Amino acid sequence: MSTERRSIAVAALVAAVFAFSGAVPVSRAAQQSNGDQSSSNQSATPEQKETPQKNPKSQNKEKPYGVLFGTAYGPDDHAMYGVRVIIHREGHKKPSWELMSDHRGEFAQRVPPGPGDYVVTGEVEIYPVVDGKPRKSQKKLLKGQAKVHLAGEEQQDFSLHMNE
Repeated sequence: MSTERRSIAVAALVAAVFAFSGAVPVSRAAQQSNGDQSSSNQSATPEQKETPQKNPKSQNKEKPYGVLFGTAYGPDDHAMYGVRVIIHREGHKKPSWELMSDHRGEFAQRVPPGPGDYVVTGEVEIYPVVDGKPRKSQKKLLKGQAKVHLAGEEQQDFSLHMNE
């Protein structure tokens, strides 16, 4: 392919990309460089002509938020899966959020931004395993609690250590 043909092909490709995005209408020169393939499409489609320009004021903006990101650890300092985590603002009795830790012991919750203190509580029941079978009669309840301060629109990382 000659250099001239290659530059025409690149120009046609660029024009097609701009036409698809609605930013710039396709020029006749770019369409004619495609040869017989684009002779039927002499102008942009009606969908492309009617595409309104996006108004930045009308876009839905996401509300600001803070993130509480924690990891639950067991008594042996290994990450714990399946910990029931309860989060509420300090001073409030009712829990605002309930979630579970994943296989890496991690959990995360979006909270309102701004200064605020949160109490994070975790509970999990564990069963000792003897000969590959869990002993449900010897179950233990592990609990942990942490206080977390959030100053604003930020992510606060913390650890939740579970003990008897």
